[in-house]
Amino acid sequence: MLFNSFIFLFAFLPVTLAVYWSLRRPRWRFAFLALASYVFYGYWDWRYVPLMIASTSVDWLAGRAIARSESPRRRRLLLAGALTINLAVLGYFKYRGFFAGSLDGLGSLLGLGRPLPALAVVLPIGISFYTFNAMSYAVDIYRRKVAPARDYIDFAAFVSMFPHVVAGPIVRYSDIDAQLRDPEPCLSASLAASGLYFFTCGLVKKVLIADALAPHVNALFGDPAHLGFVAAWGAAVGYALQLYFDFSGYSDMAVGLAFLLGFRFPQNFDSPYKAVNISDFWRRWNMTLSFWFRDYVFISLGGSRGSRLATLRNLLITMALVGLWHGAAWTFLLWGVLQGVYLAVHAVARGAGLVPPWRWLDRTLTFLAVVAAWVVFRAPTLAVAGQLYKAMAGLNGFESSTRLRVAVGPVFAALVLAGLAWVNLAPNTWEVTLQPKVRYALLLGLGLGAAILAIGRPSPFLYFQF
Repeated sequence: MLFNSFIFLFAFLPVTLAVYWSLRRPRWRFAFLALASYVFYGYWDWRYVPLMIASTSVDWLAGRAIARSESPRRRRLLLAGALTINLAVLGYFKYRGFFAGSLDGLGSLLGLGRPLPALAVVLPIGISFYTFNAMSYAVDIYRRKVAPARDYIDFAAFVSMFPHVVAGPIVRYSDIDAQLRDPEPCLSASLAASGLYFFTCGLVKKVLIADALAPHVNALFGDPAHLGFVAAWGAAVGYALQLYFDFSGYSDMAVGLAFLLGFRFPQNFDSPYKAVNISDFWRRWNMTLSFWFRDYVFISLGGSRGSRLATLRNLLITMALVGLWHGAAWTFLLWGVLQGVYLAVHAVARGAGLVPPWRWLDRTLTFLAVVAAWVVFRAPTLAVAGQLYKAMAGLNGFESSTRLRVAVGPVFAALVLAGLAWVNLAPNTWEVTLQPKVRYALLLGLGLGAAILAIGRPSPFLYFQF
């Protein structure tokens, strides 16, 4: 079920909110929330609801066992067992085909045997997100940073909560532990206003901007061999904007829905294209994922506590895993490695005092580097990415004015220019101070109405594939 669909907006959401807030006891309310979230998730494919429940149960039981144990060895074994099960499930559904195909390719090059048997495995939607949510629970209990959930219902509601279950943000149990233990008694005017504000902003970003950019970007990426310099950069910048408005739009909608349920989710985007360096970018882009990998992978590898070489190694490993988290393909792995190289180069340059002193130049260089990396992230194959990079480097030459009007066109050009102005000049949704004034209510109402009228055929969010 999509947030930007009529069945969600006019059936699932109002019914869920009405029943949810009519239940007086928190236990009943959270039980209903878990049930409603399973319905939301199962609308895509009911066969994978038991998988989510099984993952939830593993981490729930592991968390309780770890909390009860005082033996360091037993605690480590319990944590290792829970993580192994989670990663094995994630690896099977998400990476089996990738590794099998890679081994087949290697075997073919070496002339070894027959290929591995093919097995069609459907990737359960949102598995990367809810698996990471659940894994952080067991790790935080092991580190004694959080107490176990009061009961299974609370934990099931946390893992399955429909605002974040499919595409994030990655909410750790510690983020909402206190909110589950001391829930809001009713839907206050403040919660409702915040919820509608964030949800409307997200819907506008997704439907009116990201979806408007999508057909132009898809057309350009679909014919990379015939693009000139301007059209190639238009495709790259257009996708960078599409991805931002699509994913930050989803994150805003998730935050808004959480408010409507009485919860406060962490911020996931903080004007990332205003970043002055690549480290700053990763503190602003998909923040919950960035901080998850920082806290559970980078620091576990040693972080920056060792030598400069060890720190750079840890950065490269962490970002390579970030790339693989996004998808089982060499394009994602290469994108992750490229991000690690960016971070390593920046760390070395900063240590040597080679960072430019002009903020405008820092922002421009960072944006161009990020946009260039998005090409391999978006491209279906490395060959397509290579063709785009060739055109972006000017090796295909420049288009004639006639060819440019056909390839890019005034509508796409206007959308790109407007998007660039938005991400560079406008405040993000978290920086706006809500005020109870009629003109703001009318503005939000107009935005919501325009977005709903423009829905037409709902389009999935880009991060659903991850």
